[in-house]
Amino acid sequence: MSIEPCAMPLALSVLDLSPVTTATPPSQALRNSIDLAAHVDKLGYTRYWLAEHHNLASVAASSPAIMIGQVAAATRRMRIGSGGVMLPNHAPLTVAENFRTLEALFPGRIDLGIGRAPGTDQLTAAALRRRMDKPEDDDFIERLHELIAFGTDAFPETHPFRRVAAMPTDVVLPPVWILGSSSYGAHLAAAMGLGYSFAHHFASFPAAEAMRIYRDSFRPSAWMDRPYAILGVSVVVAETDEAAEYLAATVDLAWLRIMRGERAPLASPEAALAIPYTEADRAQMRRTRDRHAVGSPGTVRARLEELAHACQADELIITTTIFDHEARKRSYALLAEAFGLDQAGAAG
Repeated sequence: MSIEPCAMPLALSVLDLSPVTTATPPSQALRNSIDLAAHVDKLGYTRYWLAEHHNLASVAASSPAIMIGQVAAATRRMRIGSGGVMLPNHAPLTVAENFRTLEALFPGRIDLGIGRAPGTDQLTAAALRRRMDKPEDDDFIERLHELIAFGTDAFPETHPFRRVAAMPTDVVLPPVWILGSSSYGAHLAAAMGLGYSFAHHFASFPAAEAMRIYRDSFRPSAWMDRPYAILGVSVVVAETDEAAEYLAATVDLAWLRIMRGERAPLASPEAALAIPYTEADRAQMRRTRDRHAVGSPGTVRARLEELAHACQADELIITTTIFDHEARKRSYALLAEAFGLDQAGAAG
């Protein structure tokens, strides 16, 4: 049964982790991301962000800069970006050159989302770092300022890196966003006058509090003259609540495995439902489910509108973990219809 589009729809975007399943190897998961991007581009989604994770059997997304170029080439309307580049894993000059290159090739369509965490376990993080002889101090702020200076040619005259040119020199960095799951990112984005995206889909910190901190503390900058907050939400939509619950068995098990420290490709709903869960397992899955929106288009729309209002979100960025690729595409299509997205690439 169809439902009436909401009168004042929210801007909706996509966060893609390129999910790997027991039936979908990592290489196909990456190709599925390009296919999904082309699909949601036509549905009216605002932006499409690619994640960076490492050594996770259920996630193929490890190289956002490469995937951004592929996705941008396959789409026409959406902004394409990183959700995000995990800055501790990269030299700031490399990130600046990657994203200046992307901005040169796709002007006005690229976003640079930056994360503070390594996006992986400690051993893999050590393999990604520049030094392995001892743990490095948390130099995220230093790296972030260095990245922005490389990306905007803003080093002071006396700085030794002033003589290092980040190519291509005739473009600057695309818009920078701070990604966070605690108050730290909210304070940082506000202090620097940058956009902010909060990962409600896995954060234990209250989303509404993080958004309030960001808005109340925001200082206008050359990047933004007012705060703009994106809320990350996990969503599963199907034609009925019952059908969505069936599909969501995959994500329920995936999060339970994360809590246990287990690594495995995503299981089918049938396989997930066949597992003899303990009562403790079921209690954990219920707690995790509080951070997700699962159901029919009407059910999910009501939940997301309530959440966006409580958090004063300017935009929702949706991550959808479904075993079957076509069902995942259908979930995004149903959500777009529920929120009245038009076919020209904007909310209407």
